[in-house]
Amino acid sequence: MKKLLLHKVQQSFQTEIPLPSSKSESNRALIINALAKGHDNLSNLAEARDTQTMMRLLASNDPIADVIDAGTTMRFLTAYYAVTGQIKTMTGTPRMCERPIGILVDALRELGAQIDYVKTEGYPPLQLNGFDFKGNSRLAIRGDVSSQYISALLMVAPLLPEGLILEITGELGSKPYIEMTLKQMEAFGVQAQADWDAKTITVAPQAYNPIQYAVESDWSGASYWFSVVALSDKADASLELLGLKENSLQGDSVVTDIMSHLGVKSEYTGRGFKLTKIEPATSLEWDFTNCPDLAQTICVVAAAKNIPLTLTGIESLKVKETDRIMALQNELIKFGATLKEVETNHKYQLTPAAAERQAVPVSVHTYDDHRMAMAFAPLALVEDVVIEEPDVVVKSYPSFWNHLSKIVTIE
Repeated sequence: MKKLLLHKVQQSFQTEIPLPSSKSESNRALIINALAKGHDNLSNLAEARDTQTMMRLLASNDPIADVIDAGTTMRFLTAYYAVTGQIKTMTGTPRMCERPIGILVDALRELGAQIDYVKTEGYPPLQLNGFDFKGNSRLAIRGDVSSQYISALLMVAPLLPEGLILEITGELGSKPYIEMTLKQMEAFGVQAQADWDAKTITVAPQAYNPIQYAVESDWSGASYWFSVVALSDKADASLELLGLKENSLQGDSVVTDIMSHLGVKSEYTGRGFKLTKIEPATSLEWDFTNCPDLAQTICVVAAAKNIPLTLTGIESLKVKETDRIMALQNELIKFGATLKEVETNHKYQLTPAAAERQAVPVSVHTYDDHRMAMAFAPLALVEDVVIEEPDVVVKSYPSFWNHLSKIVTIE
């Protein structure tokens, strides 16, 4: 499927969206459950390709583990295979092999993992050749590159002979994802002590218990539906997003707060959240350090609603599925909006369009990035839009276009 034409929505809507399960929760649950030697005790796992890839590789004895383009799968499985002493070659797509992993590999080597780079130092592919504990129980690791490195180490920490004390150096990004990891570890019976002031997390050697565990719906996936309501010009437009919890483990649940500034009210219903329209703010400033996956969504909504937006905490977007900052800059300008770096590697300013929209539908390039496709799709509430390579959504939300067709005419 090369392109989809999304026709501008003319009518109001009141409907329900059965959200997919959380990829972040699912992938952690799968690793922890494997460490607990659990079988058939996880429910509501994500349909996302990343999660399906994780399930396939955990069940496979193949010496080559191809994660395709799944970053969490690469990082979590590298730690899992290493500490469980497996002999594996870890690889993925060309883009996956451009995403750095040196910080995690260095940490695992300090613990006793035997890991070699097959091609380029600091990047996949990797050759894992077993584990020989070196007696280290304390590691220092940067907190400002990827929280997935920290989560990967934490999940395997209970299996280490002396446990692990992690010292986090520098600024800590995506802290809610680390808290999610710790809470899921706790659900499976492992206790950890996090001292956020001292920037240390201590995990004693202990055993996971296999339990029945149900995964929550995905707040990252929910964010695109907030956009749909925000961009509708019908005052009575509303959606109910099913399967979300009132007290979520997921950091992206902060979207309820962010979107309240962009014209969306959210109320917990007992089975999810109902979204309705309210008056938006005239401008917005937000630190995305703890929720970087929401930045694309928020940029598109702010641009379309003519709301100036100041963003910080988005440095990690440069090393995601694509350079998301560059991708946003390239695509937003097609709609007359600009995203400019105003403080190097720190602050960005989005300036909405001053001119009239074009009569011809704008074609959005997706850069092999699921979030680019889904972040720009809600523009169909404002104008006709073309989404290139729409199949990228299989990475996290395979049913997205089917769900969107409840509201948008797609061809």
